[in-house]
Amino acid sequence: MFFDPLYLIFALPGLLLGLYAQSRVKSNFNKYAKVRTARNVTGAEVARQLLDAQGLYDVAIEETQGFLSDHYDPRSKVLRLSPDVYRTPSIAAAGVAAHEMGHALQDAGGYFPLQIRSALVPAAQFGSSLAPWLFIGGFLLNFTSLAWVGVIMFAAAVLFTIVTLPVEFDASKRAKQLLVSNSVLIGDEIDGVNKVLNAAAWTYVAAAVSAIGTLLYYVLLLSGGRRR
Repeated sequence: MFFDPLYLIFALPGLLLGLYAQSRVKSNFNKYAKVRTARNVTGAEVARQLLDAQGLYDVAIEETQGFLSDHYDPRSKVLRLSPDVYRTPSIAAAGVAAHEMGHALQDAGGYFPLQIRSALVPAAQFGSSLAPWLFIGGFLLNFTSLAWVGVIMFAAAVLFTIVTLPVEFDASKRAKQLLVSNSVLIGDEIDGVNKVLNAAAWTYVAAAVSAIGTLLYYVLLLSGGRRR
């Protein structure tokens, strides 16, 4: 099973899409990280301006380490930005900061898909790490019930990647609208943000395609579609 060529049929689309997405993200971010905004505001300043404009004064902004490690923590109400975003007055930084601010706005408004994703986090983390081992053990030992438990647990991780899509797309949509309506960006600067955020969206699509492909492969094996 470990070298089953059939697995490539299910895994290859997600893998190729993931490589394509990562390439687009890096190229677009690196390009627009060098283009300053007309107002010369950093990502942290963009996030603070947009948060305050929406009345989200209680959401804090912190710098975190890593490349594009930016995220919003709904539990502590903190928006964490990577150094390249937090400190840089660029179009790329403005786009990423505004996107993460979009998640804070979703949280404040009780955006249902975000609530579902947050609820799925523990099951997704548990499922993505333990489920494959349960499946492999059950399959190799011919313990079908155990293998199906692994499949069901992994399905929770797959559901997480699917629910993530509308959450991320909506955050980017809000970000683009707010950057323009609050005059953070001027003229065609929003075009650069579009390229950066649209490229990032492909990474979530790739993750969902990859997870679905793996799940289908597991189900095919257990359902007898692949005879040894």
